[in-house]
Amino acid sequence: MRASEITIDWLNSINFKVKPLRTTPTIEGVLTKDLQVNLDGRGEVTELWSRSWLEAGFAPIEHVYQSATDFGVVKCWHYHEIHTDQFTVTRGKLQVTLVDLRENCSSFGDVNVVFLGTLKPGLLKIPPMVMHGWKALSHPEVLVVNLQTHIYDPTDEYKLPWDCIMPEIWEPNNR
Repeated sequence: MRASEITIDWLNSINFKVKPLRTTPTIEGVLTKDLQVNLDGRGEVTELWSRSWLEAGFAPIEHVYQSATDFGVVKCWHYHEIHTDQFTVTRGKLQVTLVDLRENCSSFGDVNVVFLGTLKPGLLKIPPMVMHGWKALSHPEVLVVNLQTHIYDPTDEYKLPWDCIMPEIWEPNNR
């Protein structure tokens, strides 16, 4: 299915499989990498990208930007047909939820939740047609640096309302 053909009705017909929180995502092509923090008495330096990570499956970068999300805000849902997102959190804590929309993948319908933050920094790779969104879990805001495989193109940005599916997935969840 092409990205432009996805509808809310189609999404609601999928039997989503929310996977237990784990260290390794189950969605095919999604990668995580713990980032190295070098800490001393003067402060810290965190490595955000290295060309050597291409060997581990991360993708070449063509466009980088930083965005801020205010505490408690949910930014979702969106997906891309062409480009790959690869991002990290440089301030705060973020819940990222991923949904595999690729009907030809063994992980079709899988839902993974990943937490990124300054306490345990990591890089997350999200392939095309994996719908995703995030919620800022810390004050005053969360800063995200996105290292994309393509220069931003608004025609490859498909957006849906945050509550069109699984509105209960967003933390904190005090059940």
